[in-house]
Amino acid sequence: MRYRLFLLASLFGLLTGCAAPASSAVPTALPPEFLPTIIAQTAESANRAATETAFAALAGITPTRTSKPTSTFTPAPTFTSTSIPGHKQSAVLITSPGPMSKVVSPITLKMDIVTGKSKIVLVELFGEDGRLLTRTLKQYVPTFTKGILQTIEVSFEIRAASELGRLTVSTQDEFGRVQSLNSVRVILLSSGVEELTPPGNPSEPVRVFNPLPKEQPSGGVVNLRMDWWPFNLEPVIVELIDPEGRSLGLRVISVTQLNPQMVETTIPYAISEPLSARLTIRQDDDRIPGLFYLFTQEVMLNP
Repeated sequence: MRYRLFLLASLFGLLTGCAAPASSAVPTALPPEFLPTIIAQTAESANRAATETAFAALAGITPTRTSKPTSTFTPAPTFTSTSIPGHKQSAVLITSPGPMSKVVSPITLKMDIVTGKSKIVLVELFGEDGRLLTRTLKQYVPTFTKGILQTIEVSFEIRAASELGRLTVSTQDEFGRVQSLNSVRVILLSSGVEELTPPGNPSEPVRVFNPLPKEQPSGGVVNLRMDWWPFNLEPVIVELIDPEGRSLGLRVISVTQLNPQMVETTIPYAISEPLSARLTIRQDDDRIPGLFYLFTQEVMLNP
């Protein structure tokens, strides 16, 4: 009897031990076909988290009033002072401040200008919303055949601690038409320390191969062939303008890439007698409303 009780107690203890849960269970292995999905979801989650972290960091960078320039704005890596082979020096060459310089009022604007026959030079400073901050109009008597070295003080006032601005310099011909125009973007500081960058490319972004200055197009069509280095992806406007400022013909050229490109197109016009016109090539700013660059060349049109 005692032996039977012992045997029953042993069997009961054995059954109880098999039914008891483990104190540290090992995670169940995933089937192999689920691994690619899990890895992809994990990578996507990590990328999303990294992106959100980067955007959050960028959103936290704001211009502040400080005695030292902030690092909010930095010059674009594409700015260079290397000239373009085969292109002549820009008729309006801004030597200082360079692109995306941080400036306080007054800005010391240095430039090398080939003035038009009017000898008028117009300097304008625009805020980031396109509003005109200041305008200076001067008339010069050239002393050099290639250009005039000039230094102008440009004063401004802004409400914010800092904002993006555009300095635009233009010249006019004897009929009041814009002959040349060039711009540089700067960071306007209400106070602080200036930080000037080197000047941008000194060459004209455009070189016209056809028509040449002495050619006289006829037949109601100007065949244009030019080498163009675009500033941005805004359309390039090519136009023929008469001495009265009227448009004789216009062509809009789409820009799909920032690489240098050869452009060939035609500009139709209609006149009844020979007429001197100004072939105008221009491009707007893609950050601040308004014109960023303009190149012109005189052409004699025949019916």
